[in-house]
Amino acid sequence: MTIKQRFLQALAVSTLAAGMLLTPTAQAADAYVTLDPAQPSDTAGKIEVLEFFAYSCPHCFKIEPLVKKWAATLPDNVVVRAVPVAFNASMQDLQRLYYSLEALDRLDLHDKVFAAIHNEHKRIYTADAIADWIATQGVDRQKFLDTFNSFGINTKISRASELADQYKIEGTPSIAVGGKYVTSPSMTGSYESTIQEAQKLVDMVNH
Repeated sequence: MTIKQRFLQALAVSTLAAGMLLTPTAQAADAYVTLDPAQPSDTAGKIEVLEFFAYSCPHCFKIEPLVKKWAATLPDNVVVRAVPVAFNASMQDLQRLYYSLEALDRLDLHDKVFAAIHNEHKRIYTADAIADWIATQGVDRQKFLDTFNSFGINTKISRASELADQYKIEGTPSIAVGGKYVTSPSMTGSYESTIQEAQKLVDMVNH
């Protein structure tokens, strides 16, 4: 078994254990898929890079530092947007958590959420558990819950789910580029090669 085959095997096992599905192209030779039809950008005049992720996904946790480092190198006409996805009802509160942090201007806690789940093994999967944890991070619990349950967050959740459907996202992490292409570790074989492939796709769109 090659290194790539071992990686894909481990990716399949742990991703399924997290309650997610791998894309049907997991064993394909192609390092990306092309969307038909292409999707319009939500950010006028910008090439969008969408990072589809889930806090409960161990692979999202591992690739996040690479995405952040890469995003800092992209030109001004490229914007990177994180899109939390929920493949089932048990993941929806974590999806809602990301948008609540964004609304409260507390995305400084984004990495801490990943660390709490994957390093500290905290079970912050429900609204009450999340709110309790948020309170330990210096955020007013009631203010957080008011935001968490607001109409604005509901709207963002609906849009995130719509994007996941439009981009045919079946596993995380997945990176969509320019409304045209999607790549992921299950296609490329590693986290590093996913970033390299995403850069190639940005170059294709931005030529």
